Amino acid sequence: MADQALTDEQRDAIHARYRAERDKRLRPDGNAQYLQPTGRFADLLEDPWSEPSERAPVREELDVVIIGAGFAGLATGARLAQSGVTDVRLVDSAGGVGGTWYWNRYPGAMCDTAAMVYLPLLEETGYLPTMKYTAAPEIHGHAERIAEHFGLLDRALFSTRVTDLRWDDGHHRWVVSTDRGDELHARFVAMGTGPLNRPKLPGIPGIDEFEGHTFHTSRWDYDYTGGGPDGSPMERLADRRVGIIGTGATAVQCIPMLARDAGELLVFQRTPSSIDVRANRPLDPEEFELGPGWQREWLVNFATLQTGQFAEVDLVEDGWTDIAQRIRDRVVAEVTAGGEFTPETIAKAFADSDDEKMEEIRARVDEIVSDPATAEALKPWYRQLCKRPCFHDESLDAYNRPNVHLVDTDGRGVERIDATGVWVGGVHYDLDCLVFASGFEVGTEYARRAGYETLGRDGVTLTERWSGGMQSLHGIHVHGFPNLFVVGMAQGANLISNVTHNLVESATTVALVVAHALEIGAEEVEVTQEAEREWVEGIERNPGSFMGNAECTPGYYNNEGQPLGREALLNVAGYPAGPVAFFSYIDRWRRSGDYEGLEFR
Repeated sequence: MADQALTDEQRDAIHARYRAERDKRLRPDGNAQYLQPTGRFADLLEDPWSEPSERAPVREELDVVIIGAGFAGLATGARLAQSGVTDVRLVDSAGGVGGTWYWNRYPGAMCDTAAMVYLPLLEETGYLPTMKYTAAPEIHGHAERIAEHFGLLDRALFSTRVTDLRWDDGHHRWVVSTDRGDELHARFVAMGTGPLNRPKLPGIPGIDEFEGHTFHTSRWDYDYTGGGPDGSPMERLADRRVGIIGTGATAVQCIPMLARDAGELLVFQRTPSSIDVRANRPLDPEEFELGPGWQREWLVNFATLQTGQFAEVDLVEDGWTDIAQRIRDRVVAEVTAGGEFTPETIAKAFADSDDEKMEEIRARVDEIVSDPATAEALKPWYRQLCKRPCFHDESLDAYNRPNVHLVDTDGRGVERIDATGVWVGGVHYDLDCLVFASGFEVGTEYARRAGYETLGRDGVTLTERWSGGMQSLHGIHVHGFPNLFVVGMAQGANLISNVTHNLVESATTVALVVAHALEIGAEEVEVTQEAEREWVEGIERNPGSFMGNAECTPGYYNNEGQPLGREALLNVAGYPAGPVAFFSYIDRWRRSGDYEGLEFR
């Protein structure tokens, strides 16, 4: 807790600053401000880590095709294997498994959620992470471990991009076409393309003009920098003047490594990240008593505490659970003192706790960063969950190095780019190399992010079906698209603090539905129109979303600060009663064996 409670006047001043900082950054173009990788940047959609091997096109009938070999696809394949369904192929444009963790090999990459809950299927694979927060190579290694453990590698089609997904009503099959000439006829298709897979670029004038070296963090160019994903020194940067655009979670992690190795590093900042203590440490297996079902216990404990509910112990003890417990304790104190348990009580507890937490995070900047002007510019003026919270123990220290320069744009962003560098506020900064830490597409059409169109019954595309917003049951089943499953977060638990928990639960549901359909000889499984409508109406009535707060700086958590219309709301909202309630609900739904809302034909 903060050393001293904030006064009403202090809180009013904080909220006024939040609104002012938000207004500086609001743009009418929202998501449209970002560019797709085309022209000189078209290679951002290619794979720098693997050369495709020659092979003959595959033409076959099979039970399940899983599109995507990240944790969504791997969890689905694993759960299918556990359910006795093994006639399965993974298809992915990458040269191997891992999804985001295949692509993200930038120096310093690691997860901001504790490994004991983030890494899926730990108990099933008999693995314990080495650190509380694991680095990217270990996460990628665990993805490979899952694939090997469940026999998913031998029949996977890597370096293979799906180009068309089409329902054949006459044969009750999905026809999956690829850029390698494959034609797969699958009884079922699970789409695990993930929320973060397609790199995006900032729409800065002149971005095509820069004549120095440039790359995106998800396609880090170690041939240019030297070093490797293991954090070894990038010795080729010793005499280079490097600029980085983007200061989100990725930049927070790679900036210390660039600061260590670059001759000079210039960080161009539009909005600072909220950077809390990580306190990473090695994990000793002997410190835990892990009996059967231990990871599910940890997952439920984390989700419970992170969403402000009660648990006797905090198994994870991190920044995610900290803020939630503060809110919970405030509500308890208010009710104990005779107050009422109302939405207003919860909202005030949230606001007061968040104010104190963010004051601590801003105070931490002052404690670490020695230059007062730099420290002031690095302070985040927004609520903690307006942007992806970051946790890091070295990132702020990087700004104390004499070779590191923060170029703060006061919310306006980089003015333009030319052949030799970057312009900010009328000042030109010469650069040898420009790194884009601009992240992945969020909020664009599903087909665009997936890279292919999905045609369901009567030739209706998924884009057409979702033109007014996502329509589904549980975020998985879509009417008019039989035998198709979406493995994701939206319209399900939507637990943003631990993405993989969502994916494993969805995968479990998919596997049980597929196994049941095969067992009873059903040719088609489809959600009824009524069940889908009722599910979507429930989300619309009570979206339970923090998105669009008037004191939120723009970002992908809140539709870049744009108003949430029905379409945007349906694309991001989750179960109204929250993640823990959804996990409990979907578990009961599965265990009943009735699969209410689905038709097996």
